[in-house]
Amino acid sequence: MMPRALVSVYDKTGVVDFVKELVNLGWEIVSTGGTAKKLKDEGVEVIDISEVTEFPECFDGRVKTLHPKIHGGLLAVRENSNHKAQMEELKIKPIDMVINNLYPFKETILKENVTHEEIIENIDIGGPSMLRAAAKNYKYVTVIVDPNDYSRVLDELKSAGKVTLKTREYLAAKVFQHTSHYDTLISNYFNKIAGIELPDKISFTYEKKQELRYGENPHQKAAFYKEIEETKGTLSEAVHLHGKQLSFNNINDTNGALEILKEFEEPTVVAVKHANPCGIGSGKTIKQAYKKAYEGDKLSIFGGIIAANREIDEETAKMINEIFIEVVVAPSYTDKALDVLTSKKNIRVLKLSDIMKKDYTSYDMKKVLGGLLVQEKDKVLFEDELEIVTERKPTEKEMEDLIFAWKAVKNVKSNGIVLAKDKGTIAVGPGQTSRIWAVENAIKQGGERVKGSVMASDAFFPFPDCVKAAAEAGVTAIIQPGGSIRDEESIKEANEHGITMVFTKMRHFKH
Repeated sequence: MMPRALVSVYDKTGVVDFVKELVNLGWEIVSTGGTAKKLKDEGVEVIDISEVTEFPECFDGRVKTLHPKIHGGLLAVRENSNHKAQMEELKIKPIDMVINNLYPFKETILKENVTHEEIIENIDIGGPSMLRAAAKNYKYVTVIVDPNDYSRVLDELKSAGKVTLKTREYLAAKVFQHTSHYDTLISNYFNKIAGIELPDKISFTYEKKQELRYGENPHQKAAFYKEIEETKGTLSEAVHLHGKQLSFNNINDTNGALEILKEFEEPTVVAVKHANPCGIGSGKTIKQAYKKAYEGDKLSIFGGIIAANREIDEETAKMINEIFIEVVVAPSYTDKALDVLTSKKNIRVLKLSDIMKKDYTSYDMKKVLGGLLVQEKDKVLFEDELEIVTERKPTEKEMEDLIFAWKAVKNVKSNGIVLAKDKGTIAVGPGQTSRIWAVENAIKQGGERVKGSVMASDAFFPFPDCVKAAAEAGVTAIIQPGGSIRDEESIKEANEHGITMVFTKMRHFKH
């Protein structure tokens, strides 16, 4: 009996040449709809699906392959005597190969101004059923969902007369990856239109963007995957203009820099080291912003990441090149700036046109042993109006710096403290187990520059010691959430030193 292949593809890349090779190797071809027409037009002899099912394609092509003569031919166990007898009785021929890829659901949901009706019509039903049946019975059936696998299958058919079990297992795995990915996209679309934010069962799907040399450390394997929707303005859309491939840590740190950068509208530069900001500066020009970010911590910025929300000019590029920087990402570069930056071999230069975009609906996720923590992204800066709780009110300049510092500390690992002046960070005290330690570290780092600065804390002060330390160092204004049972002690301490203090009534833990 001639081996039989069922061909029904939306993506017709390479399918004609592949099927012609199958015919030359003695295969019989069954096909459907547009695929059958394409093959016939190219001179391939094809058996229409309706000849096999003895039932017409119907409902605008919604029903073609959903038939016992198709699924029986796919799922029958060839070595099972009962299955063989039933196939003979029901006149079902075995199908030995399926070449199928699905309606373009992903491409459809990504189209601008697409209608719900068009999206629904691009949910494939028969295709996934056929693919899963063939993949389940991979011991006997070869199933191809990716045109890139045509050559591998042909090579084995030509050299050995059959497709190896190892390859059939590999192809089956790709099918279940593909259908799982496909169903997750559909599930997430329906969750969105139904307004279900945290469903009882949740799935996420990503597509591999690139293999990485290693993870956080050389002994860890790693890859970078991208989301399907809403990736404009994210690192997955960046154009790599110069330098080596990004590492796991480069990607993680650069993403951290981008998340901070999106808090600011005016020209701003963010410097990040080991996922924490070491310098943030805003100014009238990107050159001014870079200078403030650099002066925020001249030591830690070495070997760090630079993210800018305006075009990098030649003068700024020259300043960046004065030290070793791992990555620079910006919306654009002047030609002369690129000449300057690319004169260094080891710097990675990225262009991200939509760097200011920040309206994302994706989740924040943290993998834990045995589970996954899922939450909304922390997109809100203030929930209510700011409350001035001290006798002295902040000056206009102090309030400007307080808002700047609050945007910065929102993105510092807890316990987090930021000291700032003139829209530039003076010092950052991140990730301490005690808040007073974070304050003391920031004050020590800032030195004499702390005088006249403002301080932001990501959560409330449990004791007045932080306010006292800030006052002794010359801090003039503080912004913090408030909400401690000891708030009055901190307010009293601030009043005694003439410090103005503002409550945001919203904390920004970042763990």
